[in-house]
Formats: sequence, C-alpha cells, structure tokens
Amino acid sequence: MTATILGIMVVLLLLGFPMMIPLIAATGVGFYWLFGSLDQLETMVQQMMAGIRPASLIAVPMFIFAADIMTRGQSAGRLIDLVMSLVGHRRGGLAISTAAACTMFGAVSGSTQATVVAIGSPLRPRMLKAGYKDSFVLALIVNASDIAFLIPPSIGMIIYGVVSGTSIAELFIAGIGPGLLILFLFSIYCWIYAVRNNVAPEPRMGWGARARALQRALWPLGFPAIIIGGIYGGVFSPTEAASACVLYALVLEMVVFRSLDLRGLVATARSTGLVTAVVFILVAAGAAFSWVISFAQIPQEVLASIGIDQMGPTAVLFVIAAAFFIGCMFVDPIVVILVLVPVFAPVVRASGLDPVLVGTLITLQVAIGSATPPFGCDIFTAIAVFRRPYAEVIRGTPPFILILLAVSVALIQFPQIALFLRDLAFG
Repeated sequence: MTATILGIMVVLLLLGFPMMIPLIAATGVGFYWLFGSLDQLETMVQQMMAGIRPASLIAVPMFIFAADIMTRGQSAGRLIDLVMSLVGHRRGGLAISTAAACTMFGAVSGSTQATVVAIGSPLRPRMLKAGYKDSFVLALIVNASDIAFLIPPSIGMIIYGVVSGTSIAELFIAGIGPGLLILFLFSIYCWIYAVRNNVAPEPRMGWGARARALQRALWPLGFPAIIIGGIYGGVFSPTEAASACVLYALVLEMVVFRSLDLRGLVATARSTGLVTAVVFILVAAGAAFSWVISFAQIPQEVLASIGIDQMGPTAVLFVIAAAFFIGCMFVDPIVVILVLVPVFAPVVRASGLDPVLVGTLITLQVAIGSATPPFGCDIFTAIAVFRRPYAEVIRGTPPFILILLAVSVALIQFPQIALFLRDLAFG
C-alpha cells in the first residue's frame, strides 16, 4: 500500500498536477485499499472537514489578507526606508537592509512568499545597481524570506499548532530568537561578501533623514506591536490579533496613506480568497491523508525500521529536522506539516520533548526546505516575480542554506535559543 500511494503521488506530481490532486487521489486509493470499496468516501470527507474545523485556522486568511493589503500599499516601502537609513551606509549595508526588511515584514505578514514579493521587488534593482551579483541578490531575498516564517505571526506555526494542539502564542514567541540569530548571521555574511567583492556602501544619511524615516515608519511598526503586544498583553488571542491586523491595515492604507481605494481592496480580497482556498484545500486533503496513513500503521512501520524508539531526544530532533527539511525540498510546507507532524507525534511524546521546541525546529526546517532546490516553493516564486532562470536563482543559495542548517544544529544543541523568551513570557 505504501509503495502504491507514493507512486501515485510521484507520478501525478511529475505530470504537473497541483499538490492537492496527488493528495486527494492518494487518499482515495488509500480508503479503497483499506475498506475494499468506495462506500467509505463519506469518512474521507468527514476527515477533510475535520481538518479545517479548528477555529485557530481563521487566523490564516486574516494574516494573508493583511499581508496582501500592505504589499499593495506603502507599509513595505516605509519599513525598507527606515532600515536603509540606519544601516545602508555600512559595508554590505544594502544587503543587510534587505535581510532586516524581510525580518520586519515577516513580523507583519507571516508569509515567505509575500515577503519575496514585497521586499524583493523594490530592493533587487537597487542592489544590482550598487554592484551586487544577481545570483547573490536572488539567493539573499529567497533565503531571508525564511525569517518571515519564524518571526510572529507565522502561518507555518499556526498550522503546526492546530495539528499538534500546541499553544500558538507560545510558538510565536519561541520563533523570535532563532529568527534574530539568522538575521545576525546573514548580516555577517553580507558584510563579508561586500568586502570581498569591493561593493561600495550607500551614502550616509543624516540624523534628520533618519528621524523622518522613523516617523514615516511609525504606523507600519504598529503591526508587530498589535500582534506581539496584544497577544502577550492578554488583549487578543492569536486569531483575534489576525483580525485586528486586517482592520489596522485597512485603516492605514485606505485612510491614513490613501494608497488603496475600493477597487484595489476588491482585487486584494479576490487574491486573498484564491490563496486561502488553495491553503484550506491542502489542509483538508492533508488531514484526510494523515488519517489514512495513520489508520494503516504506515508511520509506525517506517519509524520502527530506523529504530527511532531507541534514540535519545537529541537524535530524535535530528531525525525530525532531516525529515521536514527533505520533505519541503519537494512538497509544499503546509502539506509536509500536515502529513509528518502526526507521524512524529507519538515519538515526541515518548521522548519527553517540548512541543514548542519541536514546533520551532519544524518551522525552521520547512522554511529552509522552501528555499532549497530542487522544488522549494520560494524558488519558483522568485522565478515568477523576477523572471530569472532556475539556475540563476539557485546559484547563490549554498552559503545561506549552510547558515540556516547551522542555526538548526544550534537550536537542537541549545534549545534556549527558542525557549528563553517563551519561558520568560509563560514561565
């Protein structure tokens, strides 16, 4: 059965079908294999509906909508200008500004692909003009967008929290430490690259210009204040914070900045609806697929074959990291989270691992996999947005991937990178 299901998925993927089709087809075949007929398809539909029933999932379309509104408006540009005014004059400052802008936009969007579009589109031409190679620029944008998956709000953490029953608020705050560590290491690499390639820094801005940039960015900086301050101040739940972000984005872009009119809002809502539909179909199909493989005891067989029951907690974390990293090199991150989290859940409980640490590690791995060849989804987003060939987009990625993998190892060896702020807030 395992070989048949995997074979169906691989063939349909190679034929170019979107990920939801292989998932649903493999699930249908699994139900037929288990029950000998298609009479139990009602159970399949029930499992799909159960997958999208949790109220916490409401936060996903809300954060996507807020990110779309900000991408069409002025918020992203104002954040970029603020970062540029502070570090643009240093060696590698433009590259460091790009990574920092991805981090700041991640704190208001939670989406890697939205970050690629919002930050990459305006900054890539400036970096090319400054003397950076396009392969480096593309790799930096694609990989720095990973930070958006860790800095709250994170759509990946929401999905993990729903599937595993882990506190989304705790996951959000645990992602801040690894996200900032990645930004720091990326900044060092950008500085080294600029020095080795003799890239000239941007002109230094005066304190007056910095003050004006800060003043212009004050409104967009309200987003992380709403999300982080609202959740950990006890004002909002994560779902309510997502709704508050949408309202704030509407007021900001339509009333304060006047960068979005009613026609633009309708187009934005339509775009969000399409993305949300795809996400929820994937969630529903992934839930049913997870039920099938769990009912068939496939995960237990696979994990027993590698002897994971005899491994210690650290070894288990390395196995989890490898599984999610490899999975997201080929498949959409949401699908990997939906399918593999239930597989490893019994092992995580038996090992006594902190589910928040596991969730942070998983989120980091799926983010890395999303930017890693051959089929990382952020790579194809960059190809579509910047209209560059596949080989050029991936050429500069190895140093960034090595940095991200080093952070993964550090997170496994030193869990307090993620858990310090969690323990501080919830201890």
